[in-house]
This record gives sequence, structure tokens and C-alpha cells, in this order.
Amino acid sequence: MNYMPGTASLIQDIDKKHLVLLRDGRTLIGYLRSIDQFANLVLHQTVERIHVGKKYGDIPRGIFVVRGENVVLLGEIDLEKESDTPLQQVSIEEILEVQRVEQQAKQESEKLKVQALKERGLSIPRADTLDEY
Repeated sequence: MNYMPGTASLIQDIDKKHLVLLRDGRTLIGYLRSIDQFANLVLHQTVERIHVGKKYGDIPRGIFVVRGENVVLLGEIDLEKESDTPLQQVSIEEILEVQRVEQQAKQESEKLKVQALKERGLSIPRADTLDEY
């Protein structure tokens, strides 16, 4: 097998099913249809998969163009093992509700942590004031 540098090595993965983890934490699953020198991706029949605990839900997204700088991880999905998951698939509405409840609990926990630090004269920088790069 010949080595191809950079994104050229992904040419052999075109038309295969892939999982893409984005910088903002979203997980996309779809068929890789195109890639360029900047690792920009075009995914077809894409779903956004939301995981919460042992449950997951898929939101259909269709054709999805992903800018290369937003890709954290790209991996081919083994179609034979795809259905062998210990996770339980639930409806979109149910997974979104479970996600909302989890996010609220996380925010409450964060508020308590900030309050405890403030009482001790400490502070942590807010996430929105940090430089993304």
C-alpha cells in the first residue's frame, strides 16, 4: 500500500459510512462523498447522533458540509458491528428532553461550584471570555 500525505489518504474512504466528531461536541454519521485539501467534508444521508447516558437518538440532517477546521475526529464505521451497541435508541423528542434535563443539571452544578469558589475568594474565568483558539 502506498502512503499518501494529508487528506489525500482519505480518498480511499469516499462512499463509506463515517462518524465525525465536531469541535462543538456534535456527532455526525453519514456517507463521505467528498473531501478537499483543507479536510472540508461533504456527508450524505447524515444524522446527528445525541448520546445521553445509555440512550441515543438520531436527528436526520441530510447533506452536510463540514469545514475541516471543525473536525476533531473522523472514523469509518464498521457496518457489520454497527448494530452491536449496548445503547438504547429512543425517539428524537425523548433524547432532546433527556439532553435538556442533563444540561440544566450541569448548569446548576456549575452555579454551585462558582458560588462555593466565590465564597472562598476565588473565581474562574467564564467560558465566553476565553479565546477559542
